[in-house]
Amino acid sequence: MSGFKFSLIPKDVPRIETEFRRIVTPIPVPESLDLLYALEKYESVSMHGQLPVVWERAQDFLVSDAWGNQWIDFTSTIFVTNAGHGNPRILQSLRDVLAKPLLHTYTYASKERAEYLQYLIENTPAPFEKAFLVSAGTEATEAGLKLMRMAGWKKGKKRPGVICFEGNWHGRTMGAQMMGGNTAQQEWIGYLDPNIYHLPFPYPWREDAVRNPREYFRRSMEELLRDQKLDADADLCGFMIETFQGWGAIFYPAEYIQELVDFARQHHLLVAFDEMQSGFGRTGKLFGYMHYGVEPDLLCCGKGAGSSLPLALVLGRAKIMDLPEIGSMSSTHSANPMVCAAGKANLQALLEDGIIERSIPRGELFQQRLRAIQAKYPDQIRYVLGKGMVAALLFYDADGNPLSELCSRIAEIAMGKGLLVVCTGRESIKLGPPLTICDEALMEGLEVLDEAIKEALEGQP
Repeated sequence: MSGFKFSLIPKDVPRIETEFRRIVTPIPVPESLDLLYALEKYESVSMHGQLPVVWERAQDFLVSDAWGNQWIDFTSTIFVTNAGHGNPRILQSLRDVLAKPLLHTYTYASKERAEYLQYLIENTPAPFEKAFLVSAGTEATEAGLKLMRMAGWKKGKKRPGVICFEGNWHGRTMGAQMMGGNTAQQEWIGYLDPNIYHLPFPYPWREDAVRNPREYFRRSMEELLRDQKLDADADLCGFMIETFQGWGAIFYPAEYIQELVDFARQHHLLVAFDEMQSGFGRTGKLFGYMHYGVEPDLLCCGKGAGSSLPLALVLGRAKIMDLPEIGSMSSTHSANPMVCAAGKANLQALLEDGIIERSIPRGELFQQRLRAIQAKYPDQIRYVLGKGMVAALLFYDADGNPLSELCSRIAEIAMGKGLLVVCTGRESIKLGPPLTICDEALMEGLEVLDEAIKEALEGQP
């Protein structure tokens, strides 16, 4: 992680007034500092590190503060608001529930819950027959882990082995972090599950992975089985796959995933995709796994599932989803009427209002323009990765060293110009505007990004 910390000293920046952007104060706003300092004083530091902007209002693809500034949003609050901030369908669905009023039902039934689940299953691919609703993505991946292992025991497996990947991220709870591929994030646990294993990720800079993805999977899998003395038929029950590696929008080669699924079918293993960042239209398809031409057994979703409220879920075949007995897998706030209403309205907006369909050519324009920006800075931008309306620019110096602080500086400069991007603390700038952004705002935001990169490079020692 980068040691960069965003300054809380207000800085005079050029005033900006366009159709989509407005900067009329120093940045950060002097009047916002009391709020920012209060958060520093009373809130765990783990919640901090993002750009010092105090949000007051967010609508469609625009974010405003209380002091007259307005930003184009290239974050979607980390790929949550796929259907746009304050989507009208979602707002109306929430008003309808509030008017009853009906805020919570625990696991008692509600009309909103039944209607959402029916609409969800009827409008997702055929393999998915049932869903389990939770509040956060890490709950969904934990449930995926549990379901894979329960299915493995039922099949007579001797060990509940789960195969994951280096560098992947699945959440902040214990099982999710053990499945994740970040060893530093696992240190607090004190031990590691001996039945969770990690394969090397087929990064685009690994020449053998690019040259022959199928062989790269086979060789990696054979090495794991040999080194860990595993029998794939007896000791493994499934794969957990982050559909793309989040920090850099890094997809696997399609042939790699196809070889993995062939292996899983041969040895009776379940295949689960973690679709937190890739689901619900973000990549130009309803789910990101569709780019690989495979059929998963389980889908763990969150973020864009509700485009607003905390909603996450697991989708799967009935025979898998019904493995836990009555009352043995639930969540206090899961399936409450507010999030179910938002979830249904969100999916309706994405499908019936054509948001995903209209985003496809916009995603192509987005990726094309980013490659043009890369061509201007070939000595720093090593890769432009992503699909649809998610992308990452990866910055390295001539010796291949990551330029993490440069990326944070670019994000800070862009903020002062009226554009919000995702600060990863790493060598990447992540981008994910709401799918509803218009082409004019998209292009304006990319021009600002180009300017910010140029100014950050000019300011380097």
